[in-house]
Order: sequence, then structure tokens, then C-alpha cells
Amino acid sequence: MLDIKFIRENKEVIKEGAKKKHIEVDIDSLLSIDEKRLELLSRVEFLRGEQNKMNNTISSEKDMTIRGQMIGEMKMVKEDLIAKEEELKVAMVEWQSLMLSVPNVPDMSVPEGDSDEDNQEIKEWGVKPNFDFEAKDHVELMTNLKMVDFERGVKVHGFRGYFLTGDGVRLSMAIWNYAMDFFSQKGFIPFIPPIIVNRKTFFGTGYLPQGEDDLYKTQDGDFLAGTSEVPIMGFHADEILKEEELPKKYLGFSPCYRREAGSHSKDVRGLIRVQEFYKLEQVVLCKASHAESVAFHEEINRNTEEFIESLNIPYHTVVNCGGDLGMGQVKKYDVELWVPKENKYREISSASYFHDFQTRRLNIRYKDENGKMNYVHSLNCTAIPTPRILVSMVENFQQADGTIKIPEVLQKYMGKDIIS
Repeated sequence: MLDIKFIRENKEVIKEGAKKKHIEVDIDSLLSIDEKRLELLSRVEFLRGEQNKMNNTISSEKDMTIRGQMIGEMKMVKEDLIAKEEELKVAMVEWQSLMLSVPNVPDMSVPEGDSDEDNQEIKEWGVKPNFDFEAKDHVELMTNLKMVDFERGVKVHGFRGYFLTGDGVRLSMAIWNYAMDFFSQKGFIPFIPPIIVNRKTFFGTGYLPQGEDDLYKTQDGDFLAGTSEVPIMGFHADEILKEEELPKKYLGFSPCYRREAGSHSKDVRGLIRVQEFYKLEQVVLCKASHAESVAFHEEINRNTEEFIESLNIPYHTVVNCGGDLGMGQVKKYDVELWVPKENKYREISSASYFHDFQTRRLNIRYKDENGKMNYVHSLNCTAIPTPRILVSMVENFQQADGTIKIPEVLQKYMGKDIIS
């Protein structure tokens, strides 16, 4: 959520930002209801003050005739106050709804574009494998090596179901353990957060109200998070942090759940777009500084790039266009891994910064050295998701006999160098 003062003073900037993100929002209606809200608030405060003054005067008045007259006047004030409070309540509901619909302003460096097709490559790394045999895709490779069972997965879970088995499980756990060591050395504190999260926290992180169709809901009205970013951002909600504590660098590990609503015909084969998976997520809270946000954005994205490079998987990095940004994101990078059989890159990580869009909603603040209260800035970036990374890993490291070479950095976690 943006500061209403900022919206008032930068109406055209907000409109252009929303246009760049291809998000429809009625700023003029918001400013109109905001003006009405302020007028009603002023009137309510005035009437409350009048009521308090009359209460004090009545209690000290000895003349019963005058006192009765004053009580009648106070009754009229009270009735007016009740009516204005009700009007204010209605106006506040409309105001809050419109405020939640206002997207964050994208950075000037964000390219124009309608969708992920318009994202721009800014980096390419690694040597793509040139097989001297007929390469297999991850479904065939992993099925043959009894690393996954899709048929029984669908039987038990339904659409997009899967069982990881045997070395599919061992390889996933090797990735988790290596990632825990790798990102801990970058100064991140590991978290295993609750993944059943209340509505307030989803609103706070910006996943509601727009993204409800993609969330699994419990019978109690809570939701299953699709990323540990959500509960970790709620960790400091309604708190005032000390400036010297910043930055906070957290590494969340959790199961994740996404309904993939509207994606039923997209990536239906294999492990690319599953509805339940595991993910390690980098989350950073820093001072209210654009320069710091930009620096940490580059840092956390680079952390994931370095992790991928250590696995020796070819990748490229893209900067996301305006139409591929979410409500709260100022700027986003995607790291995409090379998938040989498809002859294309597939997203494995997203790195985003939000300024105070999330923390204003969640009320996470700190007091600076001048005693001024500020909302902290927030950032997040995928460290690594499983099983999606297995897709590119097994395809890039497959060998002519159908075995899979294990990346060198994972061999000590697996206790072997070949899956056969």
C-alpha cells in the first residue's frame, strides 16, 4: 500500500505506473473519496469535541432549566455525531478498498511490455550441453531411474500429482542441505515458518485481494502459502525495530501450495508446474532507502546466480517488463535455467523489491537516528525450489546410458557421483 500523501502529490506518476504494469485503477475516484473522508473525519472530531465540552458544562450547571436546555442541544449534537460516524465508516470501507487497488510505482529502469514474453535478457551464463546421443526429458529420465512416479501421484493427488521416490528424494534433500549451507554463509538466518497463514498477513504481503483464486483455503478461512515470504513478512508485523538491527536477512524453508488457477493447459507434463513443492526463500528487511533496496536487490539475485553457477547449470537472467510485475513490486529479475529437451530456459527464481509497499500494510517500522519513524523496505528472492530444479539438473547432467551425473558440490550430500 502506498502513502495517501504520496498518491495525492504524485497522481500522474501513480497513473503512469499503473499503466506500465497494465493494472486498472481509478485514482480520481480514490482522491475524491479521500477528500470526503477527510471532511467527515474533521466533522466527527469537531462534534466529539463539542460533545465533551457540553458534558463538562452540563455537569457543572446548577440551573435545571438551563441544564435541560443544554441536554437537548447535546442530544442534537450526539445524533449528528452518530450520523457522521456512520457516513465516515462507509467512506472508510470504500477508501480502504481503493487504496488496496493502487499498485506500487515501477522503477524507471523497468522495460515496457505486456507479459513475460517481453522480459529482457541481461545476462547469460554457462555452456549448454551438446549431446552426441538422443537426449531424454526429465520425465523419462526420472521415471526410468525410479526417482518419480507420476501415475500414482495422479491417482492419489489428482491433476499435477507426483511422488518423488528413491534418489529423487535424496537429490532433493541434498539440494536443501547444500542450499542451507550456501545461504547461511551469506548471512541469512534459517526459518521454518508456519505455512497456514491468516488473511491479514496475505493482505499485508499483497497477495490479497487480487490473488485469492490461486490460494488453497482452509475451513477456518486461513490460507496455505505459496511461498515462505508470506509468513516471514508477518513475523515482524506491528513491530518497531531498532535501526541498528537492520538489515534482517532470513532464509525460509517450507512446503508451498499453489492452485495454478487458470494454468490447467500450461506445462501439464512433469515437474515444471506442480501444486505442492518445497522452496528456500531469501527475505530481507532494510532501511527506508532506495539505494539500499537496489543494492540488496542485486545482492540477493546474485546469491541465487552464484548458487546455480556452483551447480554448473546454464542459465540466463532477465529483467521483468512492466506487464510481468505484481502489485507491489518495484523491480524484478527472473533467473531461468536451460532445459535441453525443450530447447528453452525455464524460470527457477524471482528477485523483487517493494520499498515500503508491504511493510506499510504490515506496520513494520523503525526509528532512525533523528528519532523519525520510518517503514522498513522489504525484498525477497527465491533461493531454490524443488522439485522444479530437478528438471534442468537431470536433463543437463544426463549421460548416454541413461544415468545422471550428480553435480560435484552435491556429491558429498548424496554419498555418490552417479544416479543409476
